[in-house]
Amino acid sequence: MNALNNFLFVVYPYICLAVFLMGSLARFDRDQYTWKSDSSQLLRGRSLKWASNLFHAGILFLFVGHTVGMLTPHGLYEHFITPAQKQLLAVVAGGVAGTICFIGLTGLIWRRVSDARVRLTSHRTDLAILLILWLQLSLGLITLPYSLSHSDGSVMLILSDWAQRIVTLNPDASALAAIAWPYKVHMVLGMTIFLLFPFSRLVHVWSGLASVAYLLRPYQIVRSRRLNLPAERRPAAGQAHKPAARQPETTRAPLLGAQRATQRGHQ
Repeated sequence: MNALNNFLFVVYPYICLAVFLMGSLARFDRDQYTWKSDSSQLLRGRSLKWASNLFHAGILFLFVGHTVGMLTPHGLYEHFITPAQKQLLAVVAGGVAGTICFIGLTGLIWRRVSDARVRLTSHRTDLAILLILWLQLSLGLITLPYSLSHSDGSVMLILSDWAQRIVTLNPDASALAAIAWPYKVHMVLGMTIFLLFPFSRLVHVWSGLASVAYLLRPYQIVRSRRLNLPAERRPAAGQAHKPAARQPETTRAPLLGAQRATQRGHQ
């Protein structure tokens, strides 16, 4: 059991991170035409709107909350908030965001399964990754009562210490042996999502993060073709632009007829 615990929480995280980073780079380099979210909005946009907004709002809040909460050293906030208060804040905020995300994700799964047009245009991995995310959210919500049962924040500190050791390349999973099973399954499935990330539609998350550079991009100057017309040819205000009248083309038919008549006279 100790060997399995060490593999899952010491070795497996680095396997998932390596596949996550190198796999994403390889897919972007080799299969850029598959780098997309495969949106089905054109098929059924009305049912997608509310479910997608709830899911994305909830999942973004949970991602930022988990990243900041677990990777922030305890010494940076111990003078402002106690571990118990931080854990209570995480339970309340995470519970609200998790519920919102769960409702939205359930709507997306129901839409993809019940709508024949959407189902026929979906890949197997589309539904599989949605079900994995749904299971991950369910496990996260299951951990909330366990977190409330130990309000001193001790388990939160154990999980944060493990995550920070993984990032600093100094892993230690010995303290994780004492925590409840929902935490462990939730952590393993979360790492598995990173493992599957490069092989699913989730790669479009990279594009969403890269779109922040759009805010720093310089303005583009767009010149209309109508502005390049001479002043006398520009349409007056309130009038539609009419193309110039086409000049009649001269034909060579009369000339050819005269030449043939001259040739017949010589003959």
